[in-house]
Amino acid sequence: MSPRKATIPRAALLLTAALCATGALTGCQTLAEAASTSGCEGTGSRVGELKSYGVLDSRPRGTVEPQGFEGLDAGCWEDSGDARLYAERTYVFPGDKADVTRHYRAAARREGWTPPPATRRSPENADLCFTRDGEDGTVMLDVYFLTREILDAEGSEPGPEFSTGAGYRVSVTAWADGSAADCQD
Repeated sequence: MSPRKATIPRAALLLTAALCATGALTGCQTLAEAASTSGCEGTGSRVGELKSYGVLDSRPRGTVEPQGFEGLDAGCWEDSGDARLYAERTYVFPGDKADVTRHYRAAARREGWTPPPATRRSPENADLCFTRDGEDGTVMLDVYFLTREILDAEGSEPGPEFSTGAGYRVSVTAWADGSAADCQD
């Protein structure tokens, strides 16, 4: 192949890329359009799937939803180009953290969630993490106890219920692009 023939496809590719970047070529998206169609756009049905997991509504007897944290919080957030879907509830339990841990271990097992080996041996009052295959990839379940630092980082004010027991969150998450979520994410 002559050097001239080798450069023609490269030149055509560069010209096509330049025209597509400006949106002047029919059928090409501008870079801004391409960026806006990634991430959280079009993830509503997947967020709906996360909201449907029964473990989000499961809670030990006596558990309350604290003031300012009522209801299911769900959506999509992006950070550094990675979009993560979530559905979560925040609760306060008036008893011991170990009771919360035991409850969610049993609830997760009933729904088919799998703990990683390290979580299987964790103390009774530890944060929990499980995974499960969902319709569009692996889904992760976290049950973790809330600290003042976590609430401050969120800009949340704990209601008076937090002084009566253990505040915790039950969260189901997945990556928007369908890649596997795991307990190390």
